[in-house]
Amino acid sequence: MFWSGFPDNLPFVLRQLLDIALLSFSFYFISILIKERRAQRMIRGLLILIIILFLSDRVFKLTLFSFFLERLVIICSLSMAVIFQSDFRRFLELLGKGDLGQFFESNPHLPKEDTVIDEIVDAIKELSQNRTGALIIIETFNTIEERIFLNPGVKLNAEISKELLQTIFQTKTLLHDGAVFIRGSEIVSASVILPLSDRTASRQLGTRHRAAMGITERVENCICIVVSEETGSISLGEKGVLNRPLTSTKLKELLEEKLSKPQEREVVTGVTRLSKKLGFKGLNMVKSILKLDSGKSRK
Repeated sequence: MFWSGFPDNLPFVLRQLLDIALLSFSFYFISILIKERRAQRMIRGLLILIIILFLSDRVFKLTLFSFFLERLVIICSLSMAVIFQSDFRRFLELLGKGDLGQFFESNPHLPKEDTVIDEIVDAIKELSQNRTGALIIIETFNTIEERIFLNPGVKLNAEISKELLQTIFQTKTLLHDGAVFIRGSEIVSASVILPLSDRTASRQLGTRHRAAMGITERVENCICIVVSEETGSISLGEKGVLNRPLTSTKLKELLEEKLSKPQEREVVTGVTRLSKKLGFKGLNMVKSILKLDSGKSRK
């Protein structure tokens, strides 16, 4: 037993407790370092993998399975390092300066949700006044699989600004034909070709409106903003239905309603998706074990 021979094995017990404490602190520190809600599931899944690796290697002595898990943990760790390389680079810079206290402070440079909405609404208002056609798809909760698009367009990965949105939709630019795909505070891509709706629509609705209806019919976790090139009217598509015409004030109210609730995002990388699923299943398994133990203790 673990406590047999106590206090002779006190150094061994202390080492195990120190090992567990250091591991817990490391994962807590990583969660502070990355500062993204979607990373919490990845970190949880990686922790579950490490616990399973420890049990299979040290307790059950499963050589082949431990070998497989060890490589899987390495792959998951490398995928996290690639995805969040900027955060880890910042960590190394501050570590070299000896100024790690900044990690426990709120980052003033993170874009605020209200600022993002204001940038979008201001751009739409200008485009509407100039009767410049526009189509913007915004991810609301979870991650949109880009394979649903007929053409994923051109990758931008740029911070949202009204100047950039207005420039993209100018008819003389190469990216104006198609939709802009927005995730969080970032313009992921432009010139995205969306599937059209098969439903019969009014003659007043052009290709952009049918595209907004089509993508929101197929994908629930998104909304689409449309600016008519002929009339300059503003529409908001959701679940295959267009809310139109809208003023810029009404559009802002609707965007605040749809985007204000904090949502955790899924991770689209294959390895990190596996880590996320393992994290959920491992957490549910632990909860069920705790419930069983509490039920037995009551009996």
